[in-house]
Amino acid sequence: MSATPLVRSSAVLRVAVVGSGPSGCYTAQSLVQQDPDVLVDVLDRLPCPYGLVRYGVAPDHEKIKSLQTSLRTILEHERVRFLGGVGIGPGGVPAERLRELYHAVVYCVGAATDRHLGIPGEELPGSWSATEFVSWYSAHPDSAADGFVAGARSAVVIGVGNVAVDVTRMLARGVTELSPTDIPHPALTALAASRVTEVHMVGRRGPSQARFTTKELRELGSLPDTEVAVHAEELARDPAYLDPSALPAPQRRNVEVLRGWAAAESRPSAHRISLRFFLRPVELLANGGRVGAVRFERTVPDGRGGVRGTGEFEEIEAQLVLRSVGYLGVPLEGLPFDPATGTVPHLGGRVLREGTVAPGEYVAGWIKRGPTGVIGTNRPCAKETATSLLEDASTLVHKDLPGDPLEALRAAGVEPVGWSGWCAIEAAEAELGASLGRGVVKLPDWQSLMNAARGR
Repeated sequence: MSATPLVRSSAVLRVAVVGSGPSGCYTAQSLVQQDPDVLVDVLDRLPCPYGLVRYGVAPDHEKIKSLQTSLRTILEHERVRFLGGVGIGPGGVPAERLRELYHAVVYCVGAATDRHLGIPGEELPGSWSATEFVSWYSAHPDSAADGFVAGARSAVVIGVGNVAVDVTRMLARGVTELSPTDIPHPALTALAASRVTEVHMVGRRGPSQARFTTKELRELGSLPDTEVAVHAEELARDPAYLDPSALPAPQRRNVEVLRGWAAAESRPSAHRISLRFFLRPVELLANGGRVGAVRFERTVPDGRGGVRGTGEFEEIEAQLVLRSVGYLGVPLEGLPFDPATGTVPHLGGRVLREGTVAPGEYVAGWIKRGPTGVIGTNRPCAKETATSLLEDASTLVHKDLPGDPLEALRAAGVEPVGWSGWCAIEAAEAELGASLGRGVVKLPDWQSLMNAARGR
């Protein structure tokens, strides 16, 4: 609360923030810190707040998930109001109507889909995006997928970022470690029965270019009864691995961890995680009507920071394939969109329409800058947008509004889930966990969430 408040002598500014993840919460926080009178409604399509902190952080990462406590403080601010279960766009409140109800709208909707590999066999049964897998074990109510690990003995995770590390770790976790978390009970039961004993995490470039953080990487080596294996000859193809002195500190630490695993002796374990590099997926191969293996082409550094194919191929057996090659933003109704970057064109967070600032429309988070950075990256991003908005406030407040937006939404047949409804969901999840002999356990579907929110 160290920001210097902006003092205005004009009417109360009403702002809608669409999205209650970190970027939305930090935007609301920055607005109320800088303006002593602004009123902020944080709207979310889901009845639950916190975005990817609730539905993207792995259940065994309890320290990161504890960030919900600070986000909660923001949403409980006296001038911030949470309105869950309010979709914007097709099937929900039209974006044009939302702009009529508020002086300004800030879109903080993240990147809603994932990138594809674009290779033959990608749509075979047993081939999924890591996003689908994460949604399943995070109890996202839109997750209709199931049966990820059924019948699988070997899994391939394509990608070497933190999400790839997360799903790899979750496949190797035992029920003893997962039971105390908030993982939904169906996912816990399925993972407890899993016969996956080998997980291959594969990147097309070298170890010095991997995007995982050292903390995440080291966690793989601390899993009970799990061996982490690397191929020394693959690591050696990376010149920066052989001489990491010029690497930035984060990449240099990654290389040091990998060096330690390369020097370690193999040991019998219930699970084996194999980290592979310089392999580019070219095809998913079928076996019995579903994925049975992944065909890779060996790559080598091209001397320009990329890789080139060698014409040598290798097949890795897998009955489960998870692609983790990045998120992608999707167009929003009524807003301009750059398909090349998956973002909304903007200037300091102000939405640009054909190069001109659109009054009262703003963006923050991944839809503004692309799916980059960590949770903390959203703070300065949100502050920049909030500052731009408040610089425009003296003009924005001249627009006449029809009254309290909540009443207008209710008059249109929309009944948002307020903060008390969210607290009722929390209580129901605590009750469910107690009935299962566990801690808090997430409700995994829309009906149970809405029943809890409505006190049914």
